[in-house]
Amino acid sequence: MGRLKQKGKAGAAKAYVTRSAAVKKLQCSLADFRRLCILKGIFPREPRSRKKANKGSSAPTSFYYAKDIAYLAHEPVLKKLREHKAFAKKLSRALGRGEWSSAKSLEDNKPVYRLDHIIKERYPTFIDAVRDIDDALCMIFLFASLPSNSRVPPELIENCARLSAEWQLYVMHSRSLRKSFLSIKGVYYQAEIMDQTVTWLVPYQFTQKIPADVDVRVMLTFLELYQTLLGFVFFKLYTDTGLVYPPPLDIKKDEGGAGVGAFSLQDTTKTTGPTPLKTKTVEVDGRTISSKDVRQTIKNINATAGAPDADVEMTAPDVNVEETDEDFVVHASTSDQQTSASLPTLKSLTDLPQSLSTTLFVPYTFWLSRETSRPIFEFLVRSFGGRIGWPASSGSGSPVEESDDSITHVIIDRPLVVRTDESSDERDRRLRRKYVQPQWVVDCINAGKILLEEPYGQGKTLPPHLSPFGEAQGAYDPAVGLSGQEEPVEESEDEGVDEDEEDMVDGPDKAALKAAAEAAASSEDPAALRAAELAAEAAGVDFGLFEKEVSKSRKSSKKKAAEDSVEDAEKDMNKMMMSNKQKKLYEKMKYSQKKRDNERSVLEAKKQAIHKQKKREARTKG
Repeated sequence: MGRLKQKGKAGAAKAYVTRSAAVKKLQCSLADFRRLCILKGIFPREPRSRKKANKGSSAPTSFYYAKDIAYLAHEPVLKKLREHKAFAKKLSRALGRGEWSSAKSLEDNKPVYRLDHIIKERYPTFIDAVRDIDDALCMIFLFASLPSNSRVPPELIENCARLSAEWQLYVMHSRSLRKSFLSIKGVYYQAEIMDQTVTWLVPYQFTQKIPADVDVRVMLTFLELYQTLLGFVFFKLYTDTGLVYPPPLDIKKDEGGAGVGAFSLQDTTKTTGPTPLKTKTVEVDGRTISSKDVRQTIKNINATAGAPDADVEMTAPDVNVEETDEDFVVHASTSDQQTSASLPTLKSLTDLPQSLSTTLFVPYTFWLSRETSRPIFEFLVRSFGGRIGWPASSGSGSPVEESDDSITHVIIDRPLVVRTDESSDERDRRLRRKYVQPQWVVDCINAGKILLEEPYGQGKTLPPHLSPFGEAQGAYDPAVGLSGQEEPVEESEDEGVDEDEEDMVDGPDKAALKAAAEAAASSEDPAALRAAELAAEAAGVDFGLFEKEVSKSRKSSKKKAAEDSVEDAEKDMNKMMMSNKQKKLYEKMKYSQKKRDNERSVLEAKKQAIHKQKKREARTKG
């Protein structure tokens, strides 16, 4: 007889644990359990059958893997949290009794936990850590712009500001920035670090207000983990580049509002050199012997004590000999003698041209007007090798003065005003420089080249600022058709002939013509065709134009029906081979794709209407 199965001892009931059972097993509070789950990367799971996982109960609750909870039971941070709970009880008891000396000793020995081992567990390699710093950077830059209050201490904000400045310094030094986008939420940046794409969001420098309904404790737990992670990553990046970490901070410049300029990058080879050996002297039998003499004597003894019967004469290795790179020789394949594979080597990969010029702004010097954001454009310009200056109202530490003749561009964001009290020197200086709006800098970076300054001139209507990040394939692109390279709507020969005739019909007549033509084309009944003709005639539409519209609608509907029938047959055959889960996922994908197509068609119709309206206005003026 086989072993009897007991309810709740196997299957989903054993593999999953509810949150209340997990808190009871770990013997900690709910807040500490949340903190542990955030730090260790453990999140709720969804079982296939919630009723089976909950041992027959259908009450709504959160489930966790039982292995994850057993993994948390041996966490050193949990032990420290328990010690902190005992410490809080002892401290409150000592303060209640008035034992100030014991309370002070307890405060000095307060239990503190570290997250270094968690970082090593969650990120086994450095590439894993770099790949996961997007959210960490967003959180750091967010808290660096928040005001301090009772829930967010000023020391935390200061540390976040320091970490954000260290990241910007490294990106500027390594020229790693690739893309940028000015959005409503803030400024999106994208850099390439160790062949990994890192994207983060920086909020604008407005006065931020922390909402009262936001649980800051959860965010602070994430921030605690992210600060430790970024400390590890920045140390590795700085030391691999040969820079001192953390970079030294100039207190006077920082108090003057220098921002990133208050930090200075130092090379490790200049700061840490070989320490000179101290020479010690000792008197032996009336003679003064130094440690240098002792080392020289030891060398002579080692040289004379060589083996005389040695068969091979060994020469001392020359330390100063430079290592030469060996060229990789490609050999022909033994199986295919005709072709030999050209394998890429490290040297060939480093010699490849960069897709984006990191020296885009090297020949130029910029001046920031006082209404532009200095931290944003200082970071952008310096990341691509340019020099930039700013007025004293934007902070101290500007390397360029406003009267400098090397300034080529002025980034200005105010309307154009004609000055009557302008001196001759100021006029000559203004004519030598090019005044552009801030969008020009970002568009140049995204385009990978210097764009014309004329469309971005002061006071002009700017071209559309498009996102450089990968949009969905087939998404609406407002730049298509604007420059005359591509047209969003393909027209046949008949449509090109009848375009002028359609422009003559506008307003309600055009809508009536289109509705009648579609109704006549969709039905083969002569009565329906006659009714559509009468409707078009009542609307005042010419009969010849109506027939042309009907034939055009029938051609397009037949073509579309043939294409749809073939596509539907192929889709049905493919869907027959799918499982139910794959079919549901496929339907969701098709729904979202159809929604995007509808949005695109609406935008393209609006664009085409605006284009025709402009042509009509130009024709009436001409």
